[in-house]
Amino acid sequence: MSSPTNQNPTNASSPQPSDGSRRGGTPTDLAETNPIGTGGVGGSRGAGGAEGSGIHGPLVDSKSGSKGDPNERTRAGSTNIDTFVGRLVVDQGLATPEEVQLCIEHARLQVQEDNQRSLVELLVSSDYITKRQAERLKKQAEAERGSQQIPGYKVLGKLGQGAMAAVWKARQLSLDRHVAIKVLPRRFTNDVQFIERFYAEGRAAAQLNHPNIVQAYDVGKAGEFHFFVMEFVDGRTVFDDIAKHKRYAEKEAVDIALQVAEALQHAHERGLIHRDVKPKNIMLTKEGVAKLADMGLARAVSDVEAAEAEKGKAFGTPYYISPEQIRGEVKITPAADIYSLGATLYHMVTGSVPFDGKNPSDVMHKHLKGELVAPDHVNPKLSAGISEVIEMMMAKDARKRYQSAKDLIGDLKAVRDGKNPPIAHKDVGGVDLAALAKAEASAAAEIQVDTSTAAGGGVAVWLFATMCVLLVVSVVVNIVLVSVRD
Repeated sequence: MSSPTNQNPTNASSPQPSDGSRRGGTPTDLAETNPIGTGGVGGSRGAGGAEGSGIHGPLVDSKSGSKGDPNERTRAGSTNIDTFVGRLVVDQGLATPEEVQLCIEHARLQVQEDNQRSLVELLVSSDYITKRQAERLKKQAEAERGSQQIPGYKVLGKLGQGAMAAVWKARQLSLDRHVAIKVLPRRFTNDVQFIERFYAEGRAAAQLNHPNIVQAYDVGKAGEFHFFVMEFVDGRTVFDDIAKHKRYAEKEAVDIALQVAEALQHAHERGLIHRDVKPKNIMLTKEGVAKLADMGLARAVSDVEAAEAEKGKAFGTPYYISPEQIRGEVKITPAADIYSLGATLYHMVTGSVPFDGKNPSDVMHKHLKGELVAPDHVNPKLSAGISEVIEMMMAKDARKRYQSAKDLIGDLKAVRDGKNPPIAHKDVGGVDLAALAKAEASAAAEIQVDTSTAAGGGVAVWLFATMCVLLVVSVVVNIVLVSVRD
């Protein structure tokens, strides 16, 4: 899975981009206020590097009892900082295994001579790495060492690193299965509110058991490190696909949206709102199964205390956030998730986000006030049905959206089957466009011309009347069509 994105734990008026690239025409995912991190879990990228470098074990025998051992010690069975630094140096191509091994031997000799110098210091003095690289490597090694201290799991490699958390691929020893572990950095261990949100994510995910939701296994603390263990998804994200291919074919996008809608229905029926549906939080397995990830912003509909505490604050991702979330409304309903899924589906089938801007505030203002360009106007290959569904999902007034994921699923299935979506195919006034078209056809059939009249004047009168009726019906139909598009 993709790495956790850089998040801002205050409010959405000042989020920072998660990365600076715009590959394949895909705009940077403007990061949100999620204080946990939203890259999700799983994926095979970054899984390498935990093994194969030839740098293993402590540099100094932990049983030696050497005085003034310069290497940091952890609990029994864990390794020291230098072990991780040595591997990172090799993995990043800063030095060869032989060069690192030479420094290791040098470090051992110096310990015996009571000349205490760490591997990092020796690598710097040997000009293999710079002081700046050394500081960065030490931070990475510290984070990795923390992940190794979780009892019952063998860490295999890092899947991603964000500002708010790191995600590791590991093997759960008791059940011999691969899992993903999200670990909070040490700097957050004293932030009570931050830690509470981290555990709230685990509790929220634990309430859900659905094939289209990343499963939570465990949440807890090992030493001074807080961790969250979850299902490992060997695949990619929807965002990865958009970045690579620009957009999805309609049929494939509808299939993914259907699976996510079913995941949301499961969550909503259990009183939970996700509040951060977006391409980076939708995982796709190699078998094509979509899984909704990251419950970091999830909140119970009934949690009045949390709602009041977050009043006036915008939690979500600017490109996909609902208008009511931007306003920081106390009452956030399942319709907010439907809006975000609509914005995600828009991005999937058009290759563009619904609203873009020079900064997050500009983007969110457009969610509130901007006019949505119909998806089939951006991508003419789209059917009218999928465009109607997305436009209803993204209605600025939550009352005009689908009122449940179940209703949305019905319309998506109709579009998938090549039919008109029964709910979205009606305009705001409840006029059925199909019925109007049928009325137009029947009106033409009911007006018969008296061809038995010899005089041409009678025929002309009937033809004129027919044309007038058809003109009136056509005007009505076109007015309704224009109002639907607006």
